[in-house]
Amino acid sequence: MVEFIKNANFDFVSKFKFTSILSVGLVVISLVGLFSNMNYGVDFRGGAEIQVKFEEALPLEALRKSLKSGGFKNVSVQTIGEKGDNEFLVKVPGDEKNLNALTESVGTALKTGLVGNAPKIRKVDIVGPKAGASLRVAGFQAMGWALIVIMVYIGLRFDFKYSPGAIFALFHDVSIILGIFAFTGTEFTLQTVAALLAVIGYSVNDTVVIYDRVREHEEREPDVGDLSVLINRAANETLSRTILTSGTTLFVGLSMYFYGGLAIRDFFFAISLGVIVGTYSSIFVAAPVTLLFDTLKKKNEFSVKASA
Repeated sequence: MVEFIKNANFDFVSKFKFTSILSVGLVVISLVGLFSNMNYGVDFRGGAEIQVKFEEALPLEALRKSLKSGGFKNVSVQTIGEKGDNEFLVKVPGDEKNLNALTESVGTALKTGLVGNAPKIRKVDIVGPKAGASLRVAGFQAMGWALIVIMVYIGLRFDFKYSPGAIFALFHDVSIILGIFAFTGTEFTLQTVAALLAVIGYSVNDTVVIYDRVREHEEREPDVGDLSVLINRAANETLSRTILTSGTTLFVGLSMYFYGGLAIRDFFFAISLGVIVGTYSSIFVAAPVTLLFDTLKKKNEFSVKASA
């Protein structure tokens, strides 16, 4: 493996007190944004997704302006396909009373506002508010089950003292990404849920690499006793691998975000954030929580021996 930093000897553990306060603060702020400011997409709040094609080229802003003039608010518009296809995906929120008439109203507004460039409705997907709410719950449940299964996996592969650290790190990552989505007004859709599940997989893999190295040191050096020393060694020994893996993944994520088109931009926005936050949390969230549970375990064992 290529080593960017040879013989690294950074004292990560000494920074845990500061990073723990920082992480808790970011998670709290993110949760506030999640419950008060999240911009749920049509998938989760109900409405219609309309794929429309125009005969001539049309600027995105002109389409948005036409819909706004037609009385449609909180409309999401994005290009799909190649640039010359002149196709757009229009997402319009609505309720059960007007969903059936929504497509016709959008078509009328476009014909009125864009004279000479006739729109052709290619496809319409309608999601009712109740179905949207069910999808929203199912999306969060999927992430919850993923965390539970990962906790069991970590406990079986290593030791259950490592499980809480991995779960706290994943909860930290997902919360902060959702918070950034909330405060930037980025739409939360099924695509975002897929990205978050991918982030969970990436983040836990990064954490497992460090945990694996810690376990190796525990087996080779059982007399060390101090888990913080082993964590520092493991983090330093895997630092080059972390930089290489995270750097290349982030490069791909940002490339797709900037050049992949609007249809996948939000997905790779979440992926890019996940790489950054997940790399941080593998060392500065998972490790301190593991240290905490290891300390509590030793205190409990000491109390049992003392009482005996």
